[in-house]
Amino acid sequence: MAKILLVEDNEMNRDMLSRRLKRKGYEVVMALDGKEGVDMARSEAPDLVLMDMSLPVLDGWEATQQIKADPEMRNLPVIALTAHAMAGDKDKSLEAGCDDYDTKPIDLKRLLEKIQALLKKY
Repeated sequence: MAKILLVEDNEMNRDMLSRRLKRKGYEVVMALDGKEGVDMARSEAPDLVLMDMSLPVLDGWEATQQIKADPEMRNLPVIALTAHAMAGDKDKSLEAGCDDYDTKPIDLKRLLEKIQALLKKY
């Protein structure tokens, strides 16, 4: 069973997405801000990170950069989750080190395809 770290500060989004991922057989651990996300990526050793980009303490771009800068975590796949569907946001997320990008509201079928593709790749 793959372990997913969900870094999301919005309680409603966190609860909804974590329940849906658990029903699909994933183990889910959660962080409420970017700093906690970086710390939990280290301590929990997840197989994949779902990273909200608009986070308190440390935003998702900086948190992803810190994860990817750590030699022990640089191959940890990160999917950016953002309500920012503006031109350039996908590029900004990929430049920060995210392996993929998805927009909110979440289309679960599309997100699961991205999760499965990255888990096979790494």
